[in-house]
Amino acid sequence: MSGDDVRTVRAGRRTVEVHRPDKVLFPGGGDAKEYTKSDLVDYYRAVAPFMLPQLRGRPLMLERHPDGLDGPQFMQKNTPDTYPDWITRVEVPKEGGTVCHTVCDDTATLVHLADQACITLHRWLSRTGRLESPDRMVFDLDPSGDSFAPVREAARLLGELLDELKLPSALMTTGSRGLHVIVPVGGHHGFDEVREFARDVADTLAAAHPDRLTTAARKKDRGDRLYLDVQRNAYAQTAVVPFTVRARPGAPVAVPVTWDQLDEPDFGPRRWTIADAVDQARTSPWADRPSRGRALGPARRRLDALRG
Repeated sequence: MSGDDVRTVRAGRRTVEVHRPDKVLFPGGGDAKEYTKSDLVDYYRAVAPFMLPQLRGRPLMLERHPDGLDGPQFMQKNTPDTYPDWITRVEVPKEGGTVCHTVCDDTATLVHLADQACITLHRWLSRTGRLESPDRMVFDLDPSGDSFAPVREAARLLGELLDELKLPSALMTTGSRGLHVIVPVGGHHGFDEVREFARDVADTLAAAHPDRLTTAARKKDRGDRLYLDVQRNAYAQTAVVPFTVRARPGAPVAVPVTWDQLDEPDFGPRRWTIADAVDQARTSPWADRPSRGRALGPARRRLDALRG
């Protein structure tokens, strides 16, 4: 491999080699801009100060596109032996053995993953050391069509219900079609309890708006209603990481936002790309979110009272 095919990148205390930096990962066309592997590396290095707090200590599933969007996609759980030994790993039990997940604790790891054409990072909702106890609860607002209006409306309704339950919540675009509403939890509940609570919240909301919202897992049962998906709240399930790039034309990014931004006319799930997501990160959209998660006991009592 010639020198032109390797770019050396400084990342914190380490130097990381980026191979084939001019490789096009996101082909241009239409309104979509073309982006190379070097562009992906530059974005992840720039957003690292904002992204790493969302990554540290969490097992990852890596979505790789070695030949770009037009090539095959790999969902990688096990960490290859070829990864540098300074990259953190965690052995996670699974049926019949273990999985050695990658953990991204520093900028150098983020750059290395970009070099491996890991476009999208998906994180566990729990951390190493407490793998059975999530500290995040996620509601995925999944529309039946391409219109964003039902997503905007569902987000408002869910946010209002969580406020009524006195649970702080945070909003995030997915870079795809919908939104995620994220609730920090105390990390003292198991996945089953968290998922059951999330399902009861979703069922309560769907029961109040049966013509617009559903919790039906099968697509054929949803009709044109928006799906309130809580299935990610389970052991070994993952959700896209805040500030991660999505494997779609134009390189849209999953971006934390404020609840007020939901009302902006140009707001949508793919509003930000690698060209401007760092600007959004610098506004600290989640600055008013509590640093500590809430226990679900009081919220459960309020929800049960609402459900009668």
